[in-house]
Amino acid sequence: MTTLPTAHSVRTTPEGFLWEPSDRWVRGVKGEVTVVDSRHPVLVWEPGLPVPQYAFPREEVREDLLRPAEHPPTGAHAGSRVFYDLDTGGEPLRNAAWTYPGRDLAGHITFAWFQRRGAGLDHWYEEEEEIFVHPRDPHKRVDALPSSRHVVVEIDGTVTADTHRPVLLFETGLPTRFYLPREDVRLDLFEPTDHSSRCPYKGVAEYWSWRDDADVPSNVLWSYPDPLPAVAAVRGLLAFYNEAVDITVDGERRTRPVTLFTWALHSEPEASRPG
Repeated sequence: MTTLPTAHSVRTTPEGFLWEPSDRWVRGVKGEVTVVDSRHPVLVWEPGLPVPQYAFPREEVREDLLRPAEHPPTGAHAGSRVFYDLDTGGEPLRNAAWTYPGRDLAGHITFAWFQRRGAGLDHWYEEEEEIFVHPRDPHKRVDALPSSRHVVVEIDGTVTADTHRPVLLFETGLPTRFYLPREDVRLDLFEPTDHSSRCPYKGVAEYWSWRDDADVPSNVLWSYPDPLPAVAAVRGLLAFYNEAVDITVDGERRTRPVTLFTWALHSEPEASRPG
């Protein structure tokens, strides 16, 4: 097995990406087949990508299920040149895995996560907890704190929520989100949709859209009915996109932030993920 330093500090490669060893036990599953079972994963940040990916020692990967890619992409993943198709007995997953260039991670293989252009595995687990969308970033915090602040939400001049019992969710790099008790939200002004999204830090969300004809993006309101344990305080509460509604906190009107969700709210629903 390739030996890497064990100190948890981020390294930079000559090729321009960052990497850091992890102590987490990570498994990746396709159908009924465990493709990755690793106790020595490495987190890798590619240039220009805000979220990390895992790279795994070859000894902890089912290499017998990998085939040289028939149509490897060019210019992807920091200039990677070696790609693999994954064959678990059904339709092969094209370009499902690759190796990074350079010597730092020689002997390691990286896999696309599920819902990434159809190339990824079905399920990923850190220890015994399923993780969605992408690996968690150990340098990012997500804190859900009960509060007594007075939060009022308005849409097109209509008060849609008014509470002194919010839970404030602080997530590195995103605006503060205000999760509100259902009884303090005018849920009758919204209608449920069939949209859902997944977050590696919070879990699976369900959505509602504004019933009126005002220029309000769809799926502007969401909830986590069964959140991950780390943010259990938001269970069943409702949150609005700050980018699309007017929020007043303790009498102070908040400026609508401009984030990646500002454009995502007006594009395909699949592009959105609650913050």
